[in-house]
Amino acid sequence: MHWILGIALAATVFVILKQWGGLSAEKKKAATWKLVLVAGGLFLLVMVLTGRVHVLTAGIAALIPLLRKLPELARFFPTLNRLFSGKDNAGPAGGAGSGQPQGTGMTERKACEILGVTADCSKEDVVLAHRRLIQKLHPDRGGSDYLAAKINEAKSVLLHGRA
Repeated sequence: MHWILGIALAATVFVILKQWGGLSAEKKKAATWKLVLVAGGLFLLVMVLTGRVHVLTAGIAALIPLLRKLPELARFFPTLNRLFSGKDNAGPAGGAGSGQPQGTGMTERKACEILGVTADCSKEDVVLAHRRLIQKLHPDRGGSDYLAAKINEAKSVLLHGRA
């Protein structure tokens, strides 16, 4: 059995070296990366199959070469894009003294619909409508986190316009 594996390995090395001689410098670089990745993958596979490395550890190690592609993938995920571009838009999300609530796509008309008030309502009307709805829909009382967030956002949008 060892003889067969040795002959197969020698033949594989011979074929690889013969192909290697005909490659340009750029193709040699690309082929080297591929060879290193394939060898690393085979090494991890052998380590997992023999029980020397846990499957999750091997999976994480296999993802490491993909980190080079992470900046390219970041454009599909806006949060990652801001992280890699260095632009941090995070700040206080609404509330007193923060100006217009950041990151809100809610219009004043939509905020009025959510709170059930008219566009020419007073600040007190907004606060009362918010209090009435949040008491019914607060997550601590069995309501939805999403609805509570929308109600809070609507209040923030309307109070900013009334200040």
